[in-house]
Amino acid sequence: MTDNDKITEKQDAVAPAPEVETEEMALDDARRLKVLSPGMLVFKRFIRNRLAVIGLGILVVMFIFAFLGPFFSPYKQTQVFKGIGSMSKEYASATYNTELRYNVADGEAFGPGDRAQFLLAIGKNQSTFTSGANTFSISKESESTYRLLRLEPVAEELLGRVNPVNGATLSDALIEMYKKAKDNNQTSFVVDGVTYYLVPKLKATQISTAKDIALASLVVFDAYKPADTANVNSFAFKLGSIMAIIQDKKTFDVNGQVYKLVEEGGLSTIYNSAGEAYAEVSDIIVNPVDQANFLPVDFKRIIRETINNRQDRFTFKDETGTDVNYTIVRVNTIYNIKRDTPIELIRMYERPSLEHPLGLDNNGMDLMTRLMYGGRVSLLVGFVVIFLEVVIGVIVGGISGYFGGWVDTALMRFVDLFNSIPFYPMVLIFGSVMDALQVEPMVRIFLLMAVLGILGWTGVARVVRGQILSLREQDFLVATEATGIRTSRRIFRHLVPNVMPLLIVQATAGLGGVIISEATLGFLGLGVKYPLASWGSIINVASDAYVMTNYWFMWIPAGLLILLTVLGFNFVGDGLRDAFDPKMKR
Repeated sequence: MTDNDKITEKQDAVAPAPEVETEEMALDDARRLKVLSPGMLVFKRFIRNRLAVIGLGILVVMFIFAFLGPFFSPYKQTQVFKGIGSMSKEYASATYNTELRYNVADGEAFGPGDRAQFLLAIGKNQSTFTSGANTFSISKESESTYRLLRLEPVAEELLGRVNPVNGATLSDALIEMYKKAKDNNQTSFVVDGVTYYLVPKLKATQISTAKDIALASLVVFDAYKPADTANVNSFAFKLGSIMAIIQDKKTFDVNGQVYKLVEEGGLSTIYNSAGEAYAEVSDIIVNPVDQANFLPVDFKRIIRETINNRQDRFTFKDETGTDVNYTIVRVNTIYNIKRDTPIELIRMYERPSLEHPLGLDNNGMDLMTRLMYGGRVSLLVGFVVIFLEVVIGVIVGGISGYFGGWVDTALMRFVDLFNSIPFYPMVLIFGSVMDALQVEPMVRIFLLMAVLGILGWTGVARVVRGQILSLREQDFLVATEATGIRTSRRIFRHLVPNVMPLLIVQATAGLGGVIISEATLGFLGLGVKYPLASWGSIINVASDAYVMTNYWFMWIPAGLLILLTVLGFNFVGDGLRDAFDPKMKR
């Protein structure tokens, strides 16, 4: 063997062995799990639970919607949307006149005392009555008009002899006509165009002439022009026009002026000699609701025509020539005329649209924006209340479980005392007190969180106590005592961290209950107050059966958000419970 062959043999002897391929371990490999940290183990178990992952996804969406959504919303939480709408407002009223209206002749008097005696006389169906020193005759011209005349004696018949009075001159024709009227039981007779009235006295009969004093009528006169009002309301004009209407005349004369009378639709229109509408005569009174408004006669006329025709709607042009719609609503004997008036209205209960995807609520606010801000309040209340419950429960439960003895007994009796307090009655009472004190909405939120936290910590305290009672005898705690670590550090640095997994699970599961409690108080009107919103206060509108059945978008979205949020917290709580369970299979 040569030297070269020996060298080659040695090189072959020391040649490296061929490389062996090694299999890379995956994250879920059982060999790798042994070296994972406890946190990674919990995370791996958590994400293995599909419901827990779904619940976490729901909560992420809820938090984005509540805390980031308002930054992208074009509206504010308290922004009220208004629009121009039509509102029916009372503009005038009308009624059939049932009270006699008096017109007294120029230079005459017919006072309240005379009117009272007149009403008594027509109540007794008398044709004459006496008031003071005057005797009046009642001439009933129609069912709605009475003509009042003052009787002025010219003669008196006593013991069959007719004697003149007040210097009057009696003609033979007058005496003869008087005797005929008396024999025929007549109350009046006419001589030479003059009407004489027979007025019985105690032992005599008085013969009198009559003078027009007043007119009592139910009809109403309206002048077309304000300048003609005085003449239209004068005694002579009303007497002439009423007598023309009663006698079915087409024209009548007053103070040398000829007027034309046209009756149509139960109304009488008087025209002057120039053919212009001069006055309206009717038994319907029309007055404006606001006395500052002037109602044209044309407007009153169309109201009266509508009422007489038993209709409830009409159209009339306003000062600008625009057609305005009116409705007539009858209440007993009153006809209320309502006018469709343009007005700025709050857009309440508006259904979903592109501008407002979830519509507008009962205050005219964007419902989606209110749900975003309401989610902030509901979630914030839930986390703050749970934080308070955990802090108080850990302190009380930790001290009670560590010291035991009389300290444990005293603190547990204190817990029992809190458990004996009825939760909802106390919260309702507190909400009513805040209503009475008119607490500001923002301050009310913090007070509500404090009350819910103070009343709900007892469950956490019992859980912490029970866990610490089982942990305080462990070797690691004996070691802390041997090293001289102070008591507070032993409890909160060594015992409480061992209880934290259970507290996290309980807190996560309790968040859903707190949100439901806040929603319940909001639904009852004792939670967050307007203008702030929470999901519970938004769903409060469902207490109205009409809103609940006709405006689904007012309460279903808020109810779904509460449902999904509580469901998400429950799923996450169940997932954490399974992840922290040491008996769970790897």
